[in-house]
Amino acid sequence: MASDNLIEISGVGYSYDKRRTILSDIDMVIPRGKVVAIMGISGSGKTTLLRLIGGALKPTQGSVKIDGQFTHDLDREGLYRMRRRMGMLFQFGALFTDLSVFDNVAFQMREHTDLPEAMIHDLVMMKLHAVGLRGAHHLMPGELSGGMARRVALARSTALDPMLIMYDEPFTGLDPISLGVIRNLVRKLNDALGSTSIVVTHDVQEALDVVDYVYYLSEGVMVAHGTPDELRASKDPLVHQFVWGEADGPVAYQYPSKDFSEELELV
Repeated sequence: MASDNLIEISGVGYSYDKRRTILSDIDMVIPRGKVVAIMGISGSGKTTLLRLIGGALKPTQGSVKIDGQFTHDLDREGLYRMRRRMGMLFQFGALFTDLSVFDNVAFQMREHTDLPEAMIHDLVMMKLHAVGLRGAHHLMPGELSGGMARRVALARSTALDPMLIMYDEPFTGLDPISLGVIRNLVRKLNDALGSTSIVVTHDVQEALDVVDYVYYLSEGVMVAHGTPDELRASKDPLVHQFVWGEADGPVAYQYPSKDFSEELELV
């Protein structure tokens, strides 16, 4: 019987070398069918955690279990099999520039299935229709706006109806209208496909409007987690400063340095 949790992360740490620790003692549980945000300021370890979940990195300590399997114990074939059940939306779309919109979405279907071309055609058009771009199937990536490219990338990430969709900073660089479209699609596609979604972001309000649960990282440590309403109401100074975008707080504006007077030559 499958667990109610798609992802279970226990005591995970990751270091590039013995002197540079990126993540320390991370515990997370992500239930099936939910949209969960991993949030924090730049450099807090969010993307590294996402890469551990996707199997691109192996933890220095602890375990990452997805759908009952420890990803870091899988061999090459097993890891690829697991990844075929995952979709990934990269920060700036990462479309194949020499392929049309249609062929970008069709790529995984042609690569990993034996479906006839007629069926691939219909499935691609359905995926593009879901993101509002069926009429743009013939365009090349260079002809798309930033928001359109992100939507094509989203259609591509759902091509094989994945059990898990991962979003790395999906709202970055978008105008308000495109941002609203992508934000709503994250929720709608997750629910329509019966998937589980992880949204890695530092765009607070956009994420809190659509996710079910939030994990907050700071300097590689999990310092808070809870529902969006619980994080909005948090009295923790670090969480409060981040959620409400305050300039003054535990995260200092000035990088640590000597007293300013010591840095001036004319004193």
